[in-house]
Amino acid sequence: MLLKAFAKINWSLDITGNRSDGYHLMDMVMQPVSLADEITLVPSPDLSITTGGYPLSRADGSNLALRAALLLRETAGFAGGVRIHLHKQIPMGAGLGGGSADAAAVLTGLNQLWKLHYPAERLEKLGLSLGADIPFCLHGGLVHTRGIGEDLEDRPFRSSFWLLIFQPCRALSTRDIFAAYHAAESVRHPDTGGVLRALEQGDLSLLSCSMANVLEPVSAARCPEISEAVASLKAYGAVAAQMTGSGSAVFGVFRSASVAGKAMEALSPRYRRIFLCHTQSDSIRIMEE
Repeated sequence: MLLKAFAKINWSLDITGNRSDGYHLMDMVMQPVSLADEITLVPSPDLSITTGGYPLSRADGSNLALRAALLLRETAGFAGGVRIHLHKQIPMGAGLGGGSADAAAVLTGLNQLWKLHYPAERLEKLGLSLGADIPFCLHGGLVHTRGIGEDLEDRPFRSSFWLLIFQPCRALSTRDIFAAYHAAESVRHPDTGGVLRALEQGDLSLLSCSMANVLEPVSAARCPEISEAVASLKAYGAVAAQMTGSGSAVFGVFRSASVAGKAMEALSPRYRRIFLCHTQSDSIRIMEE
C-alpha cells in the first residue's frame, strides 16, 4: 500500500491556558497542504522501518510512524507485522506536522491493511496518545482545534490558496519554544473568528489582518531568520505570511500560482528547499492498495 501523508499549516495559533498535567490548552486553525511524505506498507511477519528522501529521519524506535504501528498492533492484539518505508519530503522540526502526518498515515493504512475496521474516533484517540497533532492529521479539512488537540471542529472554506513554504533556519525544540512563550512580556493574539470568516469567504485581506501565531516572536528571537523570511515573502507578493506551529518553517499566501511562482524564482537562490504548494482537504491519501 502506498500513501501520501500531507503537511499542515497553522492559519492561527493561540494558547488559552495550561492543564494540571502540564499540557497546553490550544486554540488553532489548521489545514493540510499539498506538500507530502510518501509511505509504503508491505505485509511482513515483523515490524520494521526504513527511511529515505530528505531530510533523512531515524529508522529506529524513536520514529513516530513505527511507534504508531507498534501501538496499533498492541492495541488490536494483531499477530502479524508490516515493513514500512518512509520517503521524507516535509522538513523536520518545522511546525509542519511531518512526523504526526506520517504516524496518522500508518494508522490509517494499517487499519485497512490489517482489516481492523477501527472507527475514526478510535484512531484519533490512539493518535493523541502519541502526539497532539495526530488527531488533526487523521481528520483533515479546515479545522478549528482546541484543547490539547482532541477537540476538532470542521469549518467550511471557499477556496484553495497558493503558498510558498520553507524553513529558513535550523529546527527548533517545541519544548523550549513553549517554555520561552511563558516568559514573554507581550503577546499578539490572533483573531480566530476573523480567520475562520476569512477562509469561509475567501477574503485574503481579512485573513491577513486576523492571522497570528503567539509562538512566532519567541521562535524568531532564537532564530532571527524567521522574521527575515516572513518579510521576504511579503516583499515578493505574499498577501500574508507567518510561521507555522512552533517553527521554524514559514509560509506565504499568494493570490495566484503565477505570483507565487515568481516569488519562488526570486527567493530560491537564498532558500535551498522552498515548496510551491496549495491548501486542500485531504490529510492522507491512499495512492495504491
